Amino acid sequence: MKSAALIIFSAVVVGTSHGFQLSSITSLSSQQVHCHPINKITTSQLYMSSNNDDDDSSSLRIMVNGMPGPMATAAAEACLRKGLSLSPIAMTGPDIKEQTITVTDDITGKSAEVRLIPANDDGRTEIVSSLSGLREASGKENILAIDYTHPSAVNDNAIFYAENELPFVMGTTGGDRDQLMSDMVSRDAFAVIAPNMGKQIVAMQAGLEDLASKFPSAFDGYKLKVTESHQKTKADTSGTAKAVIDSLKKLSDDDFEVERDTVLLRDDESSLNFGVSKEALKGHAFHTYTLTSGDGSVVFELKHNVEGRTVYAEGTADAVKFLGAKVASGMKGKVFSMIDVLQAGGLD
Repeated sequence: MKSAALIIFSAVVVGTSHGFQLSSITSLSSQQVHCHPINKITTSQLYMSSNNDDDDSSSLRIMVNGMPGPMATAAAEACLRKGLSLSPIAMTGPDIKEQTITVTDDITGKSAEVRLIPANDDGRTEIVSSLSGLREASGKENILAIDYTHPSAVNDNAIFYAENELPFVMGTTGGDRDQLMSDMVSRDAFAVIAPNMGKQIVAMQAGLEDLASKFPSAFDGYKLKVTESHQKTKADTSGTAKAVIDSLKKLSDDDFEVERDTVLLRDDESSLNFGVSKEALKGHAFHTYTLTSGDGSVVFELKHNVEGRTVYAEGTADAVKFLGAKVASGMKGKVFSMIDVLQAGGLD
């Protein structure tokens, strides 16, 4: 079952007083991904990225890095679903063997073969060489990347994209985020960088940022508690949680520290007890943020619970379409957020 639940603040008055070094991902997202013997790409193959080019609504070619990991694969499927074509080559983890997979979107039936190249020194050299052929075939402005790799690869991968003038959408969380933004701005990189690609969650975050800006310390004296559950393979604290906590801290003036105080649930039993369905244990995001008054008589609670990856994958595909339009407009390189995408009406 795939579902998404977004529950905005509920207030309770209580009668008494009372937290590219890609990883070696081996799990596949679904049966839609099939591995084949390695096939080297010929020059003619650079012109073909999908079995359904006649139906494509865009000339964009998207290099989805991080497959066969489940989030990267879901993003690739969403690109096909939204009329985009996949690059015939992409980066995978340095410890994952080179392979060719078939990505299939069950809804539209569109599919594409993608050769996954390990992100080691030789692999990166091959990716750069292949980029040249892709750009000659499709136009430099039509080649973009999506990054769903590993937190440890965030900064190095972003620099790789920037230095090779490859516009990218990064949904990978973690890394040194301040350094990431500094590196991209100094290199005039084109990118959409966001800790969350879900449309409704982005809107919620924007609302909280606005609330914190207009009414700082409105919850002065309230204590913050945060619990978040994700699949056990998620290596870091949720980037969404960090962004939401930042706004809630401005509202409450609490001394909450993300790494110290956030309660991370990363085992099946804890996730089930938190309300996650058994079917979603391998792909979910359940967050609860609680603000409690000093005397315990008032409690405000914010929840956003998502099962499955569709909401993030489709937002990612929308973001890459948005970025492609910005690149095509001839504007100078800029780093955008998903709020920029939302404000531009770029989310279908």
